[in-house]
Amino acid sequence: MEITAAKVKELREMTGVGMMDCKKALQETNGDMDAAIDWLRTRGLAKAAKKAGRVAAEGLVGVAIDGNRGAIVEVNSETDFVARNEQFQTIVSNVAKLALDADGDVARLSEMPYPGSGRSVSGELTDAIATIGENMNLRRTAIIEVKDGVIGNYVHNTVKPGLGKLGIIVGLESTGNKDALAALGKQIAMHIANTNPLSVSPDDLDPTVVARERTVFAEQAKESGKPAEIIEKMVEGRVRKFYEEVTLLAQTFVIDGETKISDVLKNAEKEVGAPVKLTAFVRYALGEGIEKAESDFAAEVAAAAGA
Repeated sequence: MEITAAKVKELREMTGVGMMDCKKALQETNGDMDAAIDWLRTRGLAKAAKKAGRVAAEGLVGVAIDGNRGAIVEVNSETDFVARNEQFQTIVSNVAKLALDADGDVARLSEMPYPGSGRSVSGELTDAIATIGENMNLRRTAIIEVKDGVIGNYVHNTVKPGLGKLGIIVGLESTGNKDALAALGKQIAMHIANTNPLSVSPDDLDPTVVARERTVFAEQAKESGKPAEIIEKMVEGRVRKFYEEVTLLAQTFVIDGETKISDVLKNAEKEVGAPVKLTAFVRYALGEGIEKAESDFAAEVAAAAGA
């Protein structure tokens, strides 16, 4: 019987066991799902299977920086109590470091050897589920690399260095002073934490998002009853305003409340001693997109930025 990727994924979701072990279990049992679960259980791999279906929307975001590379991960647990667990914090820190070599591929990261355990990352999480008693999962990861520059970063609600509930990494390219560049990177990362931009510039904004907004603006403008040429100008004006609100370079810097981020970069060139280019950013807020009550991170970051 053919062992499909979908079947391996289904078994993994049911048991919380790593993909390679799930594949082997299905191969050994000729694709029989129930038999595969028993095969895993007899080897002590699926002892957390009953917990694997519970919603894991708490946990930690981890950030790791190594020279001109920065990685970010989100590892979820069921409760905030586990996020304060020393064992869980150590796992997230180590996974963030491993993510520096995973190239943003969560499946690849999941199967990477976990240091000192003889298990994969997914295997280590499965073991932790059994010992701590809560469902956990490695949800996502991303990486930013610059050729010459720094990776600015900021972690909000920090429980330990590089671990918190909201994490940002941002790539700044420049041949100038790296200390000045790093300070600028942290400020911009704090800004991103507060404003949650959708992209660096209009050029890399998702076209479907723009199209959806344009449609909404057009419907709103039609209700004014004005001539078509006026409506068109109204729509274009609102689209420009939308770009200013959601693209990073066009946003107003939250720390001074008046300068565009594009001008912040330009103004920083004197202190840095060379041109500065913002290449990319990643912002992970813990549990975003998972159905749960979310805290107002933006208001807290705004207060911290103004302090």
